[in-house]
Amino acid sequence: MRELEVIGVRVEMPTSQPLVLLREVEGDRYLPIWIGAVEAAAIAQAQQGVLSPRPLTHELMASVIDALGDDIDEVRIVDVRDGVFFAELVFGSGALVSARPSDAIALALRVGTSIMCAEDVLDQAAIDQDEDEETQVERFREFLDSVDPEDFEG
Repeated sequence: MRELEVIGVRVEMPTSQPLVLLREVEGDRYLPIWIGAVEAAAIAQAQQGVLSPRPLTHELMASVIDALGDDIDEVRIVDVRDGVFFAELVFGSGALVSARPSDAIALALRVGTSIMCAEDVLDQAAIDQDEDEETQVERFREFLDSVDPEDFEG
């Protein structure tokens, strides 16, 4: 397993499909995962530290887990089949729960836990960084500086 960090979310053109971009903490690979607009907004809000006046789904999940006396040790992206990614929530109690990566990432950002990825998933779906991609990442960071969670509302 390799640790990943969330670079951010963006909307891929011309399809207008949101994606979350992750990067190896100790490595040069990037993992793009296409996600839904609601999940993109949830991830962007978590990255920006935005709390809603009433708990949204991922905030509610974090509160329920805490109220039950458990915690999430880590989030794992464990598989990719036909372009569909699969994740697990690993609880301190030892429980494993299957999850969509987008939900798992949104939750991980809210509870401050690590995001791990299986090496074979990275081998299959990640892209290696090169000079051209460094330029793309810089443009992506500029985009992130100018985007608001409201940009993802349907």
